[in-house]
Amino acid sequence: MKLYVAGPMTGYPEHNFPAFQAAAAQLREAGYEVVSPAEQHYNEDLTQPWAWYLKQDIPVMLGCDGVALLPGWGKSRGAKLEQTVADAVGMECWPVEGWLGYLDLVTLS
Repeated sequence: MKLYVAGPMTGYPEHNFPAFQAAAAQLREAGYEVVSPAEQHYNEDLTQPWAWYLKQDIPVMLGCDGVALLPGWGKSRGAKLEQTVADAVGMECWPVEGWLGYLDLVTLS
């Protein structure tokens, strides 16, 4: 299963990349394939307008099976839009911990 990591970036130190990287590592360790916008944009100078990044990220997100939400996602304009789009097309959106627990439940079944 391929997951997209969504969460707040604007106004965070280092654009919150450490939180994105930690979540991606946890999800990969649990067996998920992970796509993180922090990894997509890590080597950029991050000077493009906010909307430019969203235009890059939404199509990538739509190629995934679900969305893993970082803490604080509900206060992020971009993450809320990503969650709304994902919900509109029927993608599951859960906190990272929910995805980690989901694999535990599936394994026990």
